Amino acid sequence: MRSKMSISLTLVFFAFLGCRTLVRCAYQDDPFYYDKFPDGFLWSTATSSYQIEGGWNSSEKGENIWDRFTHTCCHIEDNSTGDVACDSYNKIQDDVQLLKSLGVSHYRFSISWSRIMADGTNATIKSGGIDYYNRLINALKKANIEPMVTLYHWDLPQALQDIGGWENELLVGYFNEYARTCFKRFGDRVKLWLTFNEPFVVVWVGLGFGAHAPGISDRPGEAPYKAAHTIIKSHAEAWHTYDNEFRSTQKGRISITLDSDWKGPKDPNSADDKAASERAMQFKLGWFANPIFKNGDYPDVMKELIANKSAEEGRSTSRLPEFTESEKLRIKGTFDFFGLNHYTTQLITTQYRSDKKPNYGSDMDAKESQDPSWQRAGSSWLYVVPWGLRALLNWIKDNYGNPELYITENGVSDRNASLQDDHRVEFYRNYINNVLKAIKKDGCNVKGYTAWSLMDNFEWAAGYTEKFGLHYVDFSDPARPRKAKKSAEFYKQLIKDNGFNAPTSASAPTVGPRHRASSVLFMVVTLLVKFLM
Repeated sequence: MRSKMSISLTLVFFAFLGCRTLVRCAYQDDPFYYDKFPDGFLWSTATSSYQIEGGWNSSEKGENIWDRFTHTCCHIEDNSTGDVACDSYNKIQDDVQLLKSLGVSHYRFSISWSRIMADGTNATIKSGGIDYYNRLINALKKANIEPMVTLYHWDLPQALQDIGGWENELLVGYFNEYARTCFKRFGDRVKLWLTFNEPFVVVWVGLGFGAHAPGISDRPGEAPYKAAHTIIKSHAEAWHTYDNEFRSTQKGRISITLDSDWKGPKDPNSADDKAASERAMQFKLGWFANPIFKNGDYPDVMKELIANKSAEEGRSTSRLPEFTESEKLRIKGTFDFFGLNHYTTQLITTQYRSDKKPNYGSDMDAKESQDPSWQRAGSSWLYVVPWGLRALLNWIKDNYGNPELYITENGVSDRNASLQDDHRVEFYRNYINNVLKAIKKDGCNVKGYTAWSLMDNFEWAAGYTEKFGLHYVDFSDPARPRKAKKSAEFYKQLIKDNGFNAPTSASAPTVGPRHRASSVLFMVVTLLVKFLM
């Protein structure tokens, strides 16, 4: 009897371990999940000011860094500019009609700082710019679409770049005054605010290797950290300004939107790869999320590695700036929700690097790669890995206390003009299904989803060669006509259904690996009981 009991307990133990392994691997292999999103789930699509508005010198608008960058040869793949783009400055009603047709509850767009303040300061407030955004917001409200407004989506007034841009901490005050102006002028109708869009891209792509405006690349181990320091403090001050001066009357909410890929270990069984994966996540998402959503400070691994490398370079202080204790208290908790942009996934392994020229990219001692089986998109950096979004949502839940979260961008690019974009339909279907799994199976606190983008637009350094839109825009036609793609019809139906209806032929709900694992364990225990009897 003792022998049988010992064998039985051993089998139960290994069955349990096997079930846990199934749970850990379920993201990749979990079958499609049919269910509804929670009632009140927010459905949205998004754009940004420079990418769609055009009207680059209308209504006394000031020059911004993307105006300067695109007007200077030769930064853009097709040598194009955003001078006209989708001409949304003159086509408010056209855009609102697209949104109404989709059936979205919200529209995420950004305000152009230099359209509101030509030189970025209160000395040059422009009524024409304020009127434009009032007309847009009023048209949205009339259509029962709620505005979700981003204050900064990469288009810094050139006058502020001329004094050092985000490396100059004077911008904390300038940004706060700009934010206050927007709260005063639009806050009676705007109930969701985002201070910054993807600050990582601002500081690394724009100030690290210079592929985006303002095109700075001479100090990749210093400028990105210095600019990030200013942006985090700017966000915190704007949050407190809203909290102290406007929240009680306007009843809105404010946060920041951060971008992150999922950076998983290349070999899940390698301790080194798992450690490298965690480092990469902390250096990317944790860089901005840790101060705001956790403890007011940078991740410990960032502080340690950058300090060590700075010492090896003969520096007396770290290249990573430090927050004072009072600044940490000021920054910590400056969020009402978590804004997340996500597109793709990488596989991470350890690689120690000590470059002759210090840079952010080598500071984390990690190397990224992709699985050759992953589908490629129109952007060189974008691989289609739907389960990565679910993994990322769980990482955020585990690291930041499962905050209320809105996915503020997610989409896929191509380089063709076809309205039959089946690949985009499949992308949205599978990525959004992983959001549903994260909510229903994992308990992630996701409250909304935003598709990028409402329409094809100026795709930054790629110009008009890459297209993310639910709607096609003919940029060769001065009228810039819009046409719905197949993906727009899919998204419209998904919103109408608020989820995924099971096929009519299905006789039972889909059972995922987690549930299969439980069934396996139940069967093993049942057999053991019979064996013992």
